[in-house]
Parts: sequence; C-alpha cells; structure tokens
Amino acid sequence: MELHLIRHPKPDIAPGVCYGQRDIGLAEPAAAVAERLRPLLPAAYELHASPLARARLLAEELGAPRLDERLKEIHFGEWEGQPFDTLGSALDEWSRDPLGFRAPGGESAREMSARVLRWLDGLIAAAPQQAVVVVAHGGPLRVIAGHLLGLPAERWLGLDFACGHVTRLDVESWGVVLKWFNR
Repeated sequence: MELHLIRHPKPDIAPGVCYGQRDIGLAEPAAAVAERLRPLLPAAYELHASPLARARLLAEELGAPRLDERLKEIHFGEWEGQPFDTLGSALDEWSRDPLGFRAPGGESAREMSARVLRWLDGLIAAAPQQAVVVVAHGGPLRVIAGHLLGLPAERWLGLDFACGHVTRLDVESWGVVLKWFNR
C-alpha cells in the first residue's frame, strides 16, 4: 500500500494557543494547498480524513473523503482555547508523562493512539488495492507513521509533520519504507 499522510494547512489561531479538537478554520486557503500537493499524490487513491474543518476542507479539495472521528487530534479538554503559558505547572506534569497525562476533561496521548490504531488496523485489514491518502493532524499522523515504522511510542513526538505537507510510506508485506517526509 502506498500511504500518503498529509497534515492539515496552518490553522487560523494565534501561536501558543492549545487547540486540540477545537474546530477552527484555516489561515491559508485549502484550494492553494491542494494545488501544491496534487503533483505529489498518485493519480488514484482512497481518501480518508478527520472531520475537523482544518483537515476536512483540504480533503474535500482533493476529492470525496471518508470522514472518521478516530482521525481527530488529541482532545485537550479544558485546555483547548487556552494559551499554553497560562497552564503553569500542569505543563510540567505533561512533560513528565507525555503518553499517560490527560488534561482535565480530555484524553491522554495513549488513548488517542489507541483510537487511531483501531482505524489503522481496519484500513490494513481492508487491504486497499490503490494508494491511500490521509488528511489529519500532527498527533494521529505521528501515531500512524511511528507505529508502521516500528518506533517505540515514546519516540513518536520526534516525527514533526509540517502543516500543509505530505509524507509517503510504502507498506509492504515484509515491512515499511519511508519514501519521503514533509514535501
């Protein structure tokens, strides 16, 4: 399977604000990003996307996406919409346990990973005959790529998916090849 992972375009929110699953718009036109990405994508593909506007709008410019709640970004609960610099010592707690920490009313990175991996297991079981394009968020894309590349979950944060860029992984019966990152 030829798997193309696209992070949504830059969101329309001030830098330093936690947004997680907050449904916000785009700071750049989805059509322009789609036009730039189109030459990097195969001629035919299955298209999957998060239903959050910042991913969905780009996916709709690329085709008719299958929207799936499991591809949403991590839910930061009460932190969403708050500047990180107002969260105080809670950020220290998060840095001590980045996989297990849960913001009040949110979910942990481990919980987000479990839902994304359930989606990925279903995709692999379906064994699509054509390439697959996924438009989602940094968190879920780290989970997909990190898992497929066999990285320990603690290392997934090192996969820095740039907004409005595409990464290609070739998933073979014998393993996974990272063809390119952030084009």
